[in-house]
Amino acid sequence: MTDDQNGARPGPLNHLADVAGLKVGNAHEPAVRTGVTVILADQPVTAAVDVCGGAPGTREAHALKPGGLVGAVDAIVLAGGSVYGLGAADGVTAALGAQGRGYKLRDGAPPAPIVAAAILFDLANGGDKAWGDEPPYAQLGRAALEAAQAGGDTALGSVGAGHGARAGALQGGLGSASAVTADGITVAALAAVNSFGSVVAPDGKTFWAAPYELDAEFGGGGPAALTAAPDQWPHSKRDPGARENTTICVVATDAILTNVEAERVAVMARAGLARAIRPVFAPFDGDVIFALATGKIAAPEPRAFTVARIGALAADCLARAVARGVHEAARAAAP
Repeated sequence: MTDDQNGARPGPLNHLADVAGLKVGNAHEPAVRTGVTVILADQPVTAAVDVCGGAPGTREAHALKPGGLVGAVDAIVLAGGSVYGLGAADGVTAALGAQGRGYKLRDGAPPAPIVAAAILFDLANGGDKAWGDEPPYAQLGRAALEAAQAGGDTALGSVGAGHGARAGALQGGLGSASAVTADGITVAALAAVNSFGSVVAPDGKTFWAAPYELDAEFGGGGPAALTAAPDQWPHSKRDPGARENTTICVVATDAILTNVEAERVAVMARAGLARAIRPVFAPFDGDVIFALATGKIAAPEPRAFTVARIGALAADCLARAVARGVHEAARAAAP
């Protein structure tokens, strides 16, 4: 370990918004028990994706694969609502296009914003889903975008895309965490946690992510009770339905990365979900991780080593974000 690797600490907000060039906005509808989170870039940023669950729901994911024409986004949308939630990106795309954001294709043609999206299933959580042919997601997407453009929203727990989520047998939520290295690289993660698997050990209170916790950010319980027998995850969902479970995530850095390097960061960040949720990546989970690089600072040489550092920090931040989302949802619900 080099001296530059010592002493990474949470950023000032301990949130994805610590990454320069990104803002986050949330909107939710309590009566429907659903919501949307928008991650807005101040200009198109390098983006990649890792689809690691067996039942994903995404938009523009293939456009971010290496070798494609795009490899960058104006915004990422995370939404509840399963397939209906993909409509949130329509609202965000229309609003950004009206503001002049996006690729300019031909004279007279509207610009084409690149808005990638992933959704989770919250349709069976007891909210009023009798929306007929007018799902609320396009409007929720616009509202979340407006919140981001108004200065951002760092609320966690039962907000935005995590409003109607369940994390195993517990209330799910939206979580975030960040780390700033001694040599000035910022890495952060945000997750809407609606997992089949449990985020806590068999004791029901110790987070699997406990070894990675910083500054008692999700309760400070420590890792002493992290023991489990094979095939033992009592706080997972007991009757998981196909396509009904998902943790949808964004990891980001302010370093300059290529699309290929960003994809490697997304792949490495997958380890963070494995540290925080047990079991994970199941056939009926739709886990998706977007990786963003806002390009505000140069990546130190050797580049491959820096990419490895960023990927490792992204995994740590993602594990912390999962636990923070559930912790904050539980804290808000406590009497």
